[in-house]
Amino acid sequence: MFQRKALAGAIVAASISTLSVAQIEEVIVTATKRSASAQDIPVAIQALGQESLKDLNVGNFDDVVRNFPNLTAGSRGPGQATMYIRGMAVEPITVMLSGAQGTTPNVALYLDEQPVTAPGRNLDIYASDIARVEVLAGPQGTLFGASSQAGTVRLITNKPRIGEFGAGVKAGIADTNEGEMSNSVEGYINIPVNDSLAFRAAVYNVRRGGYIDNVAGEFTTDPAINPDSNVGISAASYDSAANTLLVEDDFNDSYYTGYRLGAKMVLNEDWDLLLQYSSQELGSDGVFDYDPEVGDLEVQRYFPDELTDEFEQTSWTLQGRLDALEIVYTGAYLEREIDQKIDYTGYNNAGGFVAYYTCTYDNPAYITNYGIDPSTITPGGRECRDPVKGFIGHQDHSRQTHEFRINTPQDKSLRLTAGIYYDDFEVETQDDYYYAATPELGFAPNAPISYSRSINDSTRPVGIAFFNDITRTEEQIAVFGELSYDLTNQLTATIGARYYELESDYYGSSNFADGIFQGSVNTDRGRDYDSSGGHSTDPLEFDDVIPKFTLTYMMNQDTMVYGTYSEGYRPGGFNRGGGLASTNPAFPTVSTTYDTDDVVNYEFGWKTTLAGGNVQFNGSTYFIEWTDMQVSRFDPENVSILTFIENAADSEIFGIEMDAVWVASQNLTLFAALSYNDTEITEIKGQAVEIAPEGSRLPLTPEFQGNVRARYEWSLNGYDAYWQLAVQHAGSSYSSIVEEERREQDGYTTSDAAIGLNKDNWNVEFFVENLSDERAELFINNQDDIERITTNRPRTMGMRFSYDY
Repeated sequence: MFQRKALAGAIVAASISTLSVAQIEEVIVTATKRSASAQDIPVAIQALGQESLKDLNVGNFDDVVRNFPNLTAGSRGPGQATMYIRGMAVEPITVMLSGAQGTTPNVALYLDEQPVTAPGRNLDIYASDIARVEVLAGPQGTLFGASSQAGTVRLITNKPRIGEFGAGVKAGIADTNEGEMSNSVEGYINIPVNDSLAFRAAVYNVRRGGYIDNVAGEFTTDPAINPDSNVGISAASYDSAANTLLVEDDFNDSYYTGYRLGAKMVLNEDWDLLLQYSSQELGSDGVFDYDPEVGDLEVQRYFPDELTDEFEQTSWTLQGRLDALEIVYTGAYLEREIDQKIDYTGYNNAGGFVAYYTCTYDNPAYITNYGIDPSTITPGGRECRDPVKGFIGHQDHSRQTHEFRINTPQDKSLRLTAGIYYDDFEVETQDDYYYAATPELGFAPNAPISYSRSINDSTRPVGIAFFNDITRTEEQIAVFGELSYDLTNQLTATIGARYYELESDYYGSSNFADGIFQGSVNTDRGRDYDSSGGHSTDPLEFDDVIPKFTLTYMMNQDTMVYGTYSEGYRPGGFNRGGGLASTNPAFPTVSTTYDTDDVVNYEFGWKTTLAGGNVQFNGSTYFIEWTDMQVSRFDPENVSILTFIENAADSEIFGIEMDAVWVASQNLTLFAALSYNDTEITEIKGQAVEIAPEGSRLPLTPEFQGNVRARYEWSLNGYDAYWQLAVQHAGSSYSSIVEEERREQDGYTTSDAAIGLNKDNWNVEFFVENLSDERAELFINNQDDIERITTNRPRTMGMRFSYDY
């Protein structure tokens, strides 16, 4: 295998470590469940090491995506993103239903050894005191399990170091064009107690100013969409709502605050124990997508938009040796709590079930409660009341994982990595939908249907017209292994497999306020997911074997080529609206469940070091067959529970990804990376989801993406000076796979620049991000029923300072 300084297989690799001897940063990764240089393993891995993370000022999830061309996302702001690799994208389900109906993502996100993936809400961990970010492209199901269907993203933290004191602090301040100021403070300390014990702590407080304005406006229910259904003409009156009390400039500010504590104990010469605890609170106001019909970086919102997302993770790793075997047991427990409010007023003009909760004569409760004689209803007499609507959601996530694995010696011709894995994941979701008009129309407060497994059996407050009270669980156990054998000094064969058994359960209720109630409280109005629509108390069960085969050929000590066949999967699940008949005879009944979707990946890759170690050039080309794709649909006209999922299509992807780094001189280093993905829908299977026709491209993936970066370092009057320029480009893409919601998203080019000074242990840097103030169309969505565009932060200028002891 390669014995040299190596690239992290990175899209953007490393900076020059000294001025006298230029070199490329070597990043040690654990993508194969062993520690190895990224350049020495036959895996398509792109990584940012610690120096690169610092050079690029990587902070939150958006910064990670921006620096990896083969990683894309559908995002509506902090903590509300779904990521995709190699073009395997559909679109994220609305975050308002992510807990009740969101599919399992097809890219797994790991914090150290634990998956922290969640439907529609990938954990947005701020990259403070992070050792590296690894992006493993292509199916990784053999070693990393169910959600690694398209790839795996791993955030690896810095661990306590025995016998080495260290501490550091960095701070920054920045100003966004037509927006607010941002600031950040981060620090860490590593304390060696003795030769067998060390502690490490990291803390951060990051405030990001807003740049989108909530401007004054009025909203009136559209008479063309909500006519008087009794007489077929417009109602007599339609009330308007004003957002005067919510008007605010730059209202989408956000913050990340958290800390991490770790302890490492050397138990004896063969065994050590690592314990870590992480805690973070993420918060934001406003929205991060603007309405071009209102204005540049402007929206009109009528209900407060707020998010608080907190998590705590406790993890442990016991590692040692039994004779020649390396033994690892690692586990973790994660708790996450999310509270969010979202303006939902746009739903008034979305479809056929709105008038019942908003207008007088569509509602039997109004007629009955106010003693109205139906025969006295005059044509055009309906009144549509206050149209304000809002979502109030609460989710609790809990996850515990355990993995036991062994590694045989790396220097033997026959090598084995094998283990057993257990994962228990639970999502409890309470979704309350507030309709301002319902109290006036005679709706009584609503309690969940009589059900022994409710999360919250309390009567909901006045104004809540519909709510979910749903628990989803996934429990799995898996046995996995990869066996490598050196057929010759140059040729190695690897075979891997994972056998899993997974059990998915779905229970709780969806509850409707209506005009049929007992006393003053509605009861037993909704769906019990142990009995309705084909649901039962029996969970879904899945089991399968996921294979992987790789041949690796060492052409010489500086050139590796490899070929890989791999498969990936993600589990199916229950449809919240399963079994409901459509009001449209041409529209089929929604299936109670949806099945797994599957991926087969054929890949050829290479890793090379050239020009005496001054150039590294890596890449891979791949062909992917994706069958029975899980596609979500929002249908407000035909089905009373509006969102569901179907195995709707097959697709194919042909792609190429490459990255290179060139130490052009002792002063100048150049970095470049690109990805090309030719995606195509090959067969339409859906009966309920009207997706784009065969031959169409998959959404949220430009055919071409790339970035280049130049970093120049020199001596200046006893200081080490540098400048850096980076450019990112993405071609056009589509917003959705669903035909009605499909919009073309324009391509864009952005650029960043920085200049700084180092001396001894301190650094000061001045930077500009988004030099041209480009409005990138990152995600066009109508998840709140008003079409809006998620964009990047406008031009931002600032200064950063750091000191390491």
